[in-house]
Amino acid sequence: MLTAYDDANATQTGAYATDDERWQAVQRRDAAADAYFVYAVRTTGVYCRPSSANRLPRRENVLFFKSAQAAQEAGFRPSRRRSADKTSAATRRAELVAQACRWIERADPAPTLATLAERFGVSLYHFQRVFKAETGLSPKAYAQAFRANRLRDQLPGSPTVFSAMYEAGFNSASRFYAESERILGMRPRDYRTGGANVDIRFAVGECSLGAILVARSQRGLCAIWLGDDPERLVKDLQDRFPQATLCGDDEEFASWVAQVIGCVESPGLGINLPLDVRGTVFQQRVWRALQELPPGTTATYADIAARIGEPKAVRAVAQACGANQLAVAIPCHRVVRRDGDISGYRWGVERKRELLHRESAVKSIVSCD
Repeated sequence: MLTAYDDANATQTGAYATDDERWQAVQRRDAAADAYFVYAVRTTGVYCRPSSANRLPRRENVLFFKSAQAAQEAGFRPSRRRSADKTSAATRRAELVAQACRWIERADPAPTLATLAERFGVSLYHFQRVFKAETGLSPKAYAQAFRANRLRDQLPGSPTVFSAMYEAGFNSASRFYAESERILGMRPRDYRTGGANVDIRFAVGECSLGAILVARSQRGLCAIWLGDDPERLVKDLQDRFPQATLCGDDEEFASWVAQVIGCVESPGLGINLPLDVRGTVFQQRVWRALQELPPGTTATYADIAARIGEPKAVRAVAQACGANQLAVAIPCHRVVRRDGDISGYRWGVERKRELLHRESAVKSIVSCD
């Protein structure tokens, strides 16, 4: 796929670092992405902000640029609707938050809310409100999430665990080890070596929704993935844990796999198995809220944000749903958009629609009884 985006810049900012992430932002009309890139359409010759209300183009016709100037230098002209995409005040807010994000990402240790507000010349309340409105997270939560992602990126190529620790922004070894196993799901030295000394037992099978891969670590289920190509699912598992010992199933694990497939076929059954949940504090709060949704019910991203006490964090909730590795066990398929649209499921919209249909059917039968 042709791209005009400066990936070195994306690595520095830590946001929208891949074409897939940028395209997802365009599909969501993500206003928070406006400060990071624009997209251009080869068939029309125009460029737009990610939040543009323009009709979505075909993916193969889209190029990404880190700035409007870069798009113009490549020969694209601004969309006629570009001026209406944002008011000048909204643009200034987006730029302020983008600058704050970059400063948080470079700072060591993470700056306090008071320091950030003073630096940008606004009150604490105003800065906190604007930052959460744009990113869906408080500055502190954003710093924690960025540090967790940076740790995952730094460990595999770092000469030592401690060098990765400092590069990721951890100044305290005790805090690092307290947080790292929760974030990584294993000891940092094992993650650094691609899962060496870690046994991952897995099985690939078929269910009515296509291919399914189920994997278990020493802690519990660490992956339930759906797809069309069984070999691709295995390849993805190998890429995620390149040095781990991948083992076939045994009698005990076969019963786990059967329970997972049974839940796919009959969603009302649920999964009563230990889960190895790996993610940031915010992601885990979202995932717990999803597990509290009864089968046959749905909630909006805004509903979940309200449940976890972060009503402004709608975008961050959507991102946490997209990061879920445990299909069905953590039922992110029960989250829909405010208008009832069911788009946005990492294992395919049709699978999401079918899971919701099955749960609705089960609920109807129970109601009749």
